[in-house]
Amino acid sequence: MLTFSDLAYPSLGLVVGLIVGLTGVGGGSLMTPLLVLIFHIHPTRAVGTDLLYAAATKTVGTLVHSASSTVDWRIVRRLAYGSVPATAVTLISLDQFGPESPRTAEVITFSLGIALLLTSIAILFRGWVIARIARLAGEPSEGTALRLTIITGLVLGVLVSISSVGAGALGVTALILLYPRSKLATIVGSDIAHAVPLTLIAGLGHWQMGDVNMTLLGQLLIGSIPGILVGSYLAPRLPETGLRPVLAVVLAIVGGKLVF
Repeated sequence: MLTFSDLAYPSLGLVVGLIVGLTGVGGGSLMTPLLVLIFHIHPTRAVGTDLLYAAATKTVGTLVHSASSTVDWRIVRRLAYGSVPATAVTLISLDQFGPESPRTAEVITFSLGIALLLTSIAILFRGWVIARIARLAGEPSEGTALRLTIITGLVLGVLVSISSVGAGALGVTALILLYPRSKLATIVGSDIAHAVPLTLIAGLGHWQMGDVNMTLLGQLLIGSIPGILVGSYLAPRLPETGLRPVLAVVLAIVGGKLVF
């Protein structure tokens, strides 16, 4: 007899994978809050499981982008200079506070809500924000781009390690501002490539602390892999204008529920 979780978790993976394939928004923005709010998974375990889930799915995306020569490894290295040490420090801090403690759960839930609200803003107002900042600040110099990319990686390392959210919409928005001459496909490919070591290191850190449910991870991947393939196939054939605003509103509502 199939249990509820035997069907529910692969179905969740399928839905999230489909949306990620259609919109390009990272699965953490959807997977972690759904695991916490609907399935009542402890926040640290939801984050840890989702991080390894993201590492697996984004490895496939990196291989595709690398084969298409749409990964700028210089950008990936610069992001990693900030994100890797930030991830290590964040994981050590979580371990010191106790990953299963009520206080840690409160911090992660609040951080997840803030990250979702920021992601929603990035999705809805990306074009306006980019145009406004570009008009005021212009194109950054090479040295400025280097420093700000490292800082971006640092911020993403902290956010992703705590909430598993941020590497997608927030990372892409920052990189568009810092590298306006790069093609969007290269920006997206570089962001995905950077997310692989980031989510893998963070996920392994959570696994070391006992915050990864491997059975749950496997069930999610069963649904998400075909979901991402179908979503990626349908994406060029469906209008994006209607998908992203709806997703942004959903993320804002979920983020508000977690914060308030």
